[in-house]
Amino acid sequence: MATLARVDAPLRDLSAEKQQLAEQGFCVVPGVIDAARTAEVLERLHRAAQASERMGVSTFMPILDPNASNVRVFYLLEHDAVFRELIGHPLAVDLVQSLLGEEFLISNFTANIARPGAGSMFLHSDQSLVVPEPWLEPWAINIIWCLSDVRFENGGTLHIKGSHRWTKRSEIPANAAEMLESFVAPAGSIVAMDGRMWHTSGANITKDEERPLLFGYYTKPFLRPQVNWNAALSPETQNALSEQMQIWLGLGVTANTGIAETHVNRLAAPQEDKA
Repeated sequence: MATLARVDAPLRDLSAEKQQLAEQGFCVVPGVIDAARTAEVLERLHRAAQASERMGVSTFMPILDPNASNVRVFYLLEHDAVFRELIGHPLAVDLVQSLLGEEFLISNFTANIARPGAGSMFLHSDQSLVVPEPWLEPWAINIIWCLSDVRFENGGTLHIKGSHRWTKRSEIPANAAEMLESFVAPAGSIVAMDGRMWHTSGANITKDEERPLLFGYYTKPFLRPQVNWNAALSPETQNALSEQMQIWLGLGVTANTGIAETHVNRLAAPQEDKA
C-alpha cells in the first residue's frame, strides 16, 4: 500500500501570484507537489472513484456533463486522508486568505477526471451559483490541483480572463464562448481561480490521455457551504481532524460566526457625538 502523501512543501513568496489573482482572476503555482506524490494522489483518486460507485454515488452527473467520460468524485474528504491534507495545504490556504481574508469556510472538495471524449459543461461562475448578483467582491475561490499536465487538448479548464470583474449577467457578452482560453499548467501545480471568473470544463479531444483535477472550493464564512460536512463525514473522519480543520469545515459549535469586514470597519470608525 502506498504511503500517505505528505504536504510539507516549504512556503514560498507568492506576491506575484497573488497580484495576478487579484488583477486577472487566476494564477498558476507550479511544483506544489512532486511527481511521486502527484502519482500517489492520482492513484488514491481512482480508488475513491471506484469506492464512490460501490457506495451508490454515481460518478456521472447528467445535469453537468454531456457524457460519462467526465468522471465526478464527491466527498473527497471522507474518502482518503490525503485529500484532507491537500485541502489545508499552506500554499493553498495562503492564496485563499489573500483573496477572502483570514476567515473562510471549506465549501466543497470534488474531482473531475476528463477522459478522452469528455465534453464541456455550461459556462458559469461558481460565485454566481450560490449568491445573486451583483457580484462586487470575491466571496469564493477555487484551488485546482493538477494531477496531470493540463492544456487545451486534454480538457484544461476554459476561462475568460477579466470576467471576475463582471458584476451581473447582463455584462456577459454575446460572444463569451469565443473568449474562452484553457489553463496551462504542469502536473503538481495548483491553479487559484477567483470565484467570480466565468469558466467551463474543457473537452478532452486526445485519444489516450485523461485530465484529472481536484477542485477545492472555499468561501467567505457567512456563506452556507455546498456540503453539510456534519452529514458527509463519518464520526471517525471528524475525530481525526485537527481543530483548525474542524473550524474551516464549520464542524464546531460556533460554525458560521465570521464578522463581515464592513461591519468591523464601521465599528472601528470614529462615531459622531450625537448627545
